[in-house]
Amino acid sequence: MDDAVENEQIEALRLFRSRRDGAAAAHALERLREAISAGANLMEASIGCAEAGFTTGEWADTLRSVFGEYRAPTGVGGVAGGGASAEMRAVTSRVRQLSDLLGRNLKLLVGKPGLDGHSNGAEQVAVKARDVGMEVVYEGIRLTPEQIAESALQEGVHVVGLSILSGSHLKLVPEVLRGLKERGLEKLPVLLGGIIPENDIRKMPPESIRRVFAPRDYNLNRIMSEIVDIVAAANAVSLP
Repeated sequence: MDDAVENEQIEALRLFRSRRDGAAAAHALERLREAISAGANLMEASIGCAEAGFTTGEWADTLRSVFGEYRAPTGVGGVAGGGASAEMRAVTSRVRQLSDLLGRNLKLLVGKPGLDGHSNGAEQVAVKARDVGMEVVYEGIRLTPEQIAESALQEGVHVVGLSILSGSHLKLVPEVLRGLKERGLEKLPVLLGGIIPENDIRKMPPESIRRVFAPRDYNLNRIMSEIVDIVAAANAVSLP
């Protein structure tokens, strides 16, 4: 989708909010909060919000502020990997060698930004990375670019892998890169996985996006070996 379409919708929403009765909207918000806190039926208060020009996002944010946000049970903690083939053992050895040269375990952040709910591919990568000896940070789906960038900083990762299957890569990738730069991590290598058209790949900054993986890149051991090479190069380390 053209960015102009999204920008038009955002501007229309801002205009709508500026024209509504602010006092009525604030009153409707307070009634909704009271209903939530009291455990009452939310229908009447929700209808009042709609009549006052309350948007769906504002309504949902109000519910989140009281109830919290549901996080889908995705993750890799209890997932068992496959058997160790000769290829996998070779990759594991390279991971161990690089970790020794770095002074700590090679650490990978797997991030799923945006509203993409397809987590299977990202989790396969995370499990394989864990099984070849990498330290893996994976916090599930539907993260904001800001959350991913902050996690990269707090966790001290060597590389960030973004998985985007929603088609929103041209919007989300620059936001993640901007978040990393704001935190002084502009030199951190970033990998991208998903269904990314060739024309879009050419729009990615090669100094930041070191590699784009497509569904045809199904050999996970080879992907892990490439990650080792990318991190080694980023840290000016030579492997035998």
